[in-house]
Amino acid sequence: MRPILMKGHERPLTFLKYNREGDLLFSCAKDHNPTVWFADNGDRLGVYRGHNGAVWCCDVSRDSRRLITGSADQTVKLWDVQSGTQLYSFNFDSPARAVEFSVGDKLAVITTDPFMGQTSTIQVKRISRDPSEQVGDSILTIKGPQGRINRAVWGPLNKTIISAGEDAVIRLWDSETGQLLKESDKETGHQKTVAALVKSSDGSHFLTGSLDKSAKLWDSRTLTLIKTYVTERPVNACAISPLLDHVVIGGGQDASAVTRTDHRAGKFEAKFFHKILEEEIGGVKGHFGPINALAFNPDGRSFSSGGEDGYIRLHHFDSDYFTIKISSFKLVHFLFPYFANFVKDPCNVGGFRRVSSESLIQVGLFGFVSYSLCCTTNIFD
Repeated sequence: MRPILMKGHERPLTFLKYNREGDLLFSCAKDHNPTVWFADNGDRLGVYRGHNGAVWCCDVSRDSRRLITGSADQTVKLWDVQSGTQLYSFNFDSPARAVEFSVGDKLAVITTDPFMGQTSTIQVKRISRDPSEQVGDSILTIKGPQGRINRAVWGPLNKTIISAGEDAVIRLWDSETGQLLKESDKETGHQKTVAALVKSSDGSHFLTGSLDKSAKLWDSRTLTLIKTYVTERPVNACAISPLLDHVVIGGGQDASAVTRTDHRAGKFEAKFFHKILEEEIGGVKGHFGPINALAFNPDGRSFSSGGEDGYIRLHHFDSDYFTIKISSFKLVHFLFPYFANFVKDPCNVGGFRRVSSESLIQVGLFGFVSYSLCCTTNIFD
C-alpha cells in the first residue's frame, strides 16, 4: 500500500474531511488556507483564501456545493466549493474551533474558545440557501464548560449536539433548548483532553480520541460506552471505517519532545483496531511528526492522514485489506467469557448455565461469520 504524498500546506495539518461522494478531500492547516484535492490521485484542485489565522475545522454540504470553515481569526466562513468564492463570514469575539453542518444543511453548529475572560460557547446558526439572505445571528447559544471545546457534532436527527474538549467530559445537549441532557461517566470515560470526535456513517455511534492514550466508542443517543482502544501514545485523531468493523487512531508524542526525526521515536503510526474485538490489527507508518487528522473515504477503500510535518498521506487499500482474518486465538479469547457460561453452575438446578442466542448477538458473535479462523498477518507493512 504505497501512499500518495500531498504537499500543499506550509504548516501542520489540523483537519481532513471527504465529501459525501468521496471524490473530494478538504484539508485544513495552520497556514490559513483550506485546500481541496482530488481524493483519487491527490491532485490539488484549489485553495480557499480569506482567513487570517489557523483553520481548525471544516465541513462540506451534502451536495458538495458549500464549504464551512472555522478559524483562529475569530471567523467562520461559508464558501462556494467550485469557485472558491467566499459567500459569508460569521464574526465572533473568540477563535472558532469546530464546525459542522446539520443533516439537511439548514443549520450549522459552531464552537468558540475561551478568550479574554469569556467562556467557551456552542452556537447554532441558520444557513440560508440564498447567500444574499444569510444573517449572522445565532438561534441558540450554549455557554460551555471551563476549558476549550475541541469538537461538537450533531446527534441523530439533529435533535441533540454532542461535545467534547479539554475537561475530558462528553456532553449531550438538546439542540432546541440548549439543556444539558447527559454527561459521560468520569470513571469509565476519558481522563485527559478529548482531542478528536467523529461519528459513524449512520450516526448511531461515535469515536473519541484523547491525550490519555485511548480512543472510545460511544452510543450517540445514550452516551453509553461501548468499546475502548488502548494505545501507547496520545491520540490526536481517529476515524471509523464505513465498510468494515475497523477504527483507525493516530497521534504521537509531541513533536517538541522528540529528539530524533524518526517515525519510531515519537510513535507516529496510524494504528488500526478491530471495532468489536478492540484488538490492534495493523499500522501505517510514514509521518515525521504527530498525526493530527484522519479520515476514511465514504467508500471505505482509502483513508487519509494529516501530520505535524505538513503532509497529507493518501492511502488506497490493497485487496488484502478486505480479507483480513481473525486468528482463532483472538476469537476464542473474546468469546471465552460468554461460552464459559456453559460450565458448571451450582446455583442452577441442572448444574449448568446456558447462553441465549440473543445474548450472543449482543456481544457481536454474528459479526464474525464472514471471518475465517486462521492466523492474522499484518498486511500494512
